[in-house]
Amino acid sequence: MIHILFELIRAILGLVQVVLIVYVVISWLYAFDVVSRRNQFVASVWEFTRRLSDPILRPLRRIIPPIAGVDLSVLILLLLLYLLQVEVTWWLERLLLGRGGFF
Repeated sequence: MIHILFELIRAILGLVQVVLIVYVVISWLYAFDVVSRRNQFVASVWEFTRRLSDPILRPLRRIIPPIAGVDLSVLILLLLLYLLQVEVTWWLERLLLGRGGFF
């Protein structure tokens, strides 16, 4: 049962990473006028990803200011999520599945 819980946590972390990457890519496409803001599908996907990611990014944006107009909070959050996913994998493999010791 705990194995399923850890796999669920890893899946959720992976989905959050995908949402953040889609959010960044669409914002770049908007910034460089590759995609029109009138495109209804892209606008709805961007709105969906923005509503999911902004509450997570808001505390980081208060701490990390934009550097030369580039928002680094998404990069920091992606790094933290990756490290958390690696940590969950370590706990899953070492402690629950018995594939190694603590050290």
